[in-house]
Amino acid sequence: MKKSSANSGTIARSAGVIGIAIMCSRVLGLVREQVFAGLFGAGTAYDAFVVAFRIPNLMRDLFGEGALSAAFITVFSEYNTNRTQEETWQLASNTLTFFAVLLSLLILVAMYFAVPLAQLLAPQYTLIDGKIALTAMLTKIMLPFLVVISLSAVVMGMLNTKGRFFIPAMASSFFNIGSIVGGVSLSLILPDYGFPAITGMAVGTLIGGILQLLVQIPVLRSVGFRFKPQFNISDPGLRKILKLMIPATIGLSATQINIVIGTNFASSCAEGSVSWLNYAFRLVQLPIGIFGVTISIAMMPLLAKQAANKNIYEMRKTLISSLVMVLALTIPATAGLILLAEPVTRLIFERGAFSATDTLHTAQALSLYAVGLFAYSSNKVLVPAFYALDRAKYPVIASFIAIGTNLIFINLTIDKYQHMAIALSMSVTMLLNFLFLVCILYWKMNGLPLRYLATGSIKIIFSTAIMIGVVIATQTALMPWLSGSLFHQIWTVFAIITAAAATYGIVLNFLKLSEFSDIVLKLRTKFGR
Repeated sequence: MKKSSANSGTIARSAGVIGIAIMCSRVLGLVREQVFAGLFGAGTAYDAFVVAFRIPNLMRDLFGEGALSAAFITVFSEYNTNRTQEETWQLASNTLTFFAVLLSLLILVAMYFAVPLAQLLAPQYTLIDGKIALTAMLTKIMLPFLVVISLSAVVMGMLNTKGRFFIPAMASSFFNIGSIVGGVSLSLILPDYGFPAITGMAVGTLIGGILQLLVQIPVLRSVGFRFKPQFNISDPGLRKILKLMIPATIGLSATQINIVIGTNFASSCAEGSVSWLNYAFRLVQLPIGIFGVTISIAMMPLLAKQAANKNIYEMRKTLISSLVMVLALTIPATAGLILLAEPVTRLIFERGAFSATDTLHTAQALSLYAVGLFAYSSNKVLVPAFYALDRAKYPVIASFIAIGTNLIFINLTIDKYQHMAIALSMSVTMLLNFLFLVCILYWKMNGLPLRYLATGSIKIIFSTAIMIGVVIATQTALMPWLSGSLFHQIWTVFAIITAAAATYGIVLNFLKLSEFSDIVLKLRTKFGR
């Protein structure tokens, strides 16, 4: 495998563009969580919101953004490579129409069963007066989010295949802006009309989803797409998408299903456990989104094109290069989150209704979620490879293994470790999922350049070990400032992270990891002009 292949350069360039956009989105997402923490803390209202949002979020992964996006990009890329533009756009229009109708019917059914669904996810909420009713009401408000976010995912797949990455990746920033501005405004207004303040945040979520779709429409028109409503179930392209979605629906939903399992168990733990886990998971989603999702989005069109051309050799190189990139970014992030879990949580959330006790419990969950960060992010890269190879049944098998492992692990540890057992279980299941998927890909692709992967991993781990020493030394020296004023906390956390990142970058650059060198070269080229 060449030191710096054209594929890794292409992915690095695309990932850089996507990474900037997703960074903006994730930062705004943290601001959104700060708003929740300040206004609602970790009590009944936010617990109800978390469970209510789980329902459309689970359905989104089961039927929409996750499975639909992976299946659609695979078929759309094949059409874009081998069919006429008219046939390609016709497939897109038919897909948009079909799923708009299907998902609208689905959410009507879900609205009717909102109360039983809330009871299924959080049975212990029935013990607290009004909590199930509040959860069901918030669920009904947010369910239409499923339709707009799924259509947004289809549009994103179209634009990524056409080489447009920045605006689609930036679209989720508009979701957060709509959620924050619309949600906070309505949270201040709606109590005057007899509605709980948390209702405003639910409506804000729906507003944000609509903005995420609308902001991509002008770019879609600029690449030549004109929507022509049609509903042709016999379309072979649509049928292939649906065929891929059946296993993909299960294959990509393991994490969400495991989160639902965790939510169910957390509702039986101490009051606030659901909120602590959600705040922690939001924090760990920042590096997952910036690294795992970014590289997955950048890799998928290239991988799908190579699959359409039956170029397995190039697919191997693309996959391993992408995996090395993910490991280079997530392994040091894992170490950093474990070491800095409490000061980071305190800095971001501890104000208003969010107490020091909430900080402690959220930090505990964050450090345990971080254990599986590299596996979680790597799976974002590995799973699409199976759909490009038309081997979607293996992520399904991995999902069942993950779900079964999660249930067993939580049942064995929940009594002693409470909410921490749920966070650790998620990491354990993701690690097993990662090992299973790598082994199957090695088999199905007649080998992978594992020596290249092992060499890169050794360099990454060595660089991370040096970085850990710097973090511990810096953290010890600045310990009094970490619990001081907000200004002191900001300065200290920034100083520690900067020193750690600089150390890691210098060591890894000295060790000449080619994927890291590609990223550095792109940055030098961009900012050296």
